[in-house]
Formats: sequence, C-alpha cells, structure tokens
Amino acid sequence: MYTHPQRRSSKLTQKLRSKAGSWLRELREKRGLSQRDLAQMVGAEYYTFISQLEHGRGRIPPDRYLVWADALGVNPREFVRGLMSYYDPMTYGIIFGRTPRLEAVTTNSNSKHIPVQSLATARMRRQRPSTK
Repeated sequence: MYTHPQRRSSKLTQKLRSKAGSWLRELREKRGLSQRDLAQMVGAEYYTFISQLEHGRGRIPPDRYLVWADALGVNPREFVRGLMSYYDPMTYGIIFGRTPRLEAVTTNSNSKHIPVQSLATARMRRQRPSTK
C-alpha cells in the first residue's frame, strides 16, 4: 500500500517517521550530542524541534540535509539514503531495491569507516514480498 510521504495522518507514515526519529536519536547519541547541541549545530531556533523529530512529529527539510549530516558526522549520501527509506519508502525501493546492503557510514571527525546497520537497513531486510 502506498502512502503519500507528506501525509501525516497515515498510520504507516506515522510509524515510519517514528522509526526515522529513533534512527536520528541513535546518530545524535553516538556523536555524544544533546538535543540543544544538535539544534545549535543545525541552526534550529528551538531544541524542541529535535525532540519533535525524534518522536516522529516532523521531517528534516531537504535543504538542511547537508547541515544535519555534517552535524551528526555521517556521510551525506548515506544520511539522505537513510532518511529516504523512512520519508519516501516507495522511491527508496525503486532506486535501491527492497533489501539494501549493509553500508559503512563515514564519520567526518576522523575519517574512519564505521559499519552501522541503521534501523532503515534492518527494517528493509525484514520485509518480504507478499505472496498474495
């Protein structure tokens, strides 16, 4: 079933945004940032915006993806790919397929590749094609 990625009223959309929020919280905590720290780094006026995102009540504006990736210390391409799996799963599936491979996320702080199985990857691996 397809749901418009912008439509918050859909239960699937709410579930995906909640999972996206958990993924963002995981990235923030791995970086050792508070919500206030991250809000300041990404130019959010209020730290409560970070809380809202982490609870699935909103989306990161696309024009801010690069700032967020930098603040969280992850490769921008992998960051956007992770967000797309939650924000627009239909497009994600078309571009990347149903079972994305485990990716290495590059941290900007010391240029090491750290293998990270994101919640997005784990979710996509569990999905099975319907036999109906």
